[in-house]
Amino acid sequence: MSHIKHSNEPLTENFRDRIATVDESGKRKWIYAYKPKGVFYNARTILSFFYFIIFFGLPFVKIDGRPLFLFNIPNAKFILFGKIFWPQDFFIFGITMITFVFFIILFTAAFGRLFCGWACPQTNFMEMMFRKVEYMVLGDAPAQRQLQEAPWHIGKITKVSIKHMLFYGLSFIIANFFLAYIIGVDDLYKIITEPVSLHVVGFSALLMFSAVFYAVYAFFREQACTVVCPYGRLQSVLLDRNSMIVAYDYKRGEPRGHAKIQENVGDCIDCHQCVKVCPTGIDIRNGVQMECVGCTACIDACDHIMDKLDKPRGLIRYASENAIANGEPLRYTNRMKMYTALCFLLLTVLTVLLVTRKDIDATIIRTAGMLYQERGTDSISNLYSIKMVNKTTKDVQLQIVITGKTTGRVEMIGAPLLHVKKEAQGAGTFFIVLPRHSITKRKTELSLNLLEGSKVV
Repeated sequence: MSHIKHSNEPLTENFRDRIATVDESGKRKWIYAYKPKGVFYNARTILSFFYFIIFFGLPFVKIDGRPLFLFNIPNAKFILFGKIFWPQDFFIFGITMITFVFFIILFTAAFGRLFCGWACPQTNFMEMMFRKVEYMVLGDAPAQRQLQEAPWHIGKITKVSIKHMLFYGLSFIIANFFLAYIIGVDDLYKIITEPVSLHVVGFSALLMFSAVFYAVYAFFREQACTVVCPYGRLQSVLLDRNSMIVAYDYKRGEPRGHAKIQENVGDCIDCHQCVKVCPTGIDIRNGVQMECVGCTACIDACDHIMDKLDKPRGLIRYASENAIANGEPLRYTNRMKMYTALCFLLLTVLTVLLVTRKDIDATIIRTAGMLYQERGTDSISNLYSIKMVNKTTKDVQLQIVITGKTTGRVEMIGAPLLHVKKEAQGAGTFFIVLPRHSITKRKTELSLNLLEGSKVV
């Protein structure tokens, strides 16, 4: 969707030469976004409470004594839905990443940046937490701008100080829970309650995360979405004319003007309310732009103006480019249904892989440098090594047995059973002894079972 021409403005697309938060000289333009209000904003506010409950609550959820989620990168230990994953399971993470990429492509092609506006942690924390604190302390956008331009005095110092103290306090709280996803809530509790000297690394990480979150939400803000996040830059290749986007109905809105003082004008009165509430500072009437995060603030602002003018809502709405061009309502097309089905299929495959993954892994190899041995006149043996990973929360005693049609026996070296502690690795060595008459080829394939009691694991 190309740039929409004002009635008294030559067609230009110079808004695409730079992002909306940078001026012609390359300096940062601070965004003073007006406080939105409306149906979509209220819905996003309600959803944000659920997101915050999930974010702050999940570290306390445990299954069999394990956290529901843990991403302990330093120890290469990951827990998903209570199941532990070690480096040996990294193929599952590879499949997860491939699934995630396909999901992003399919979801964006069908629904645009719906995730960014409604579910992205950056958007939710910025708009539904930090921005609201800012409104509470400094006031709405005009008051913030006026305070910024005013000389320093006791009132300004007090307000700005309160804002930054609250911002850092919230950042510190978020950093604690973020760290809980890495080391677990139990280890985090030790850092909080025990002397700092015992947890220098953990406490340093806590301060580092707090500083990063504070810098992002106090200073970097929308730049995280427009400069750092690659998702917005991928829009140009992921979206097409049938994708659902926040769109301006230029057919209905152009040419811009006020019907009371002009003739033959559209519904857009050029009030710029959609621009004032935009957290990334863009004019949605220019069409699809990289900076748009689909937050729907412009929809609420425009609907409010349409209500005042006794005109139908939806001048700015969720639509596709083809729907705007052809004047059709947004439909859940067969293409979107197919993409949705593929997304669910990918998630189902990944879920099956996670659920069916075995709790005990074993790798058996021939002991290096050893030849076979003759056992009397009727048997031959080979020496093998086994390495095991116990991903359960209990110690296990394991036994190796030969299964299938092959006759023979297993002779353990040392203890008759293999002992592996919970969430740990174990190893052992054993002979496989076969009758000479059962060896008829150069290579003999064997099938082994690893048993815990009578249960095949």
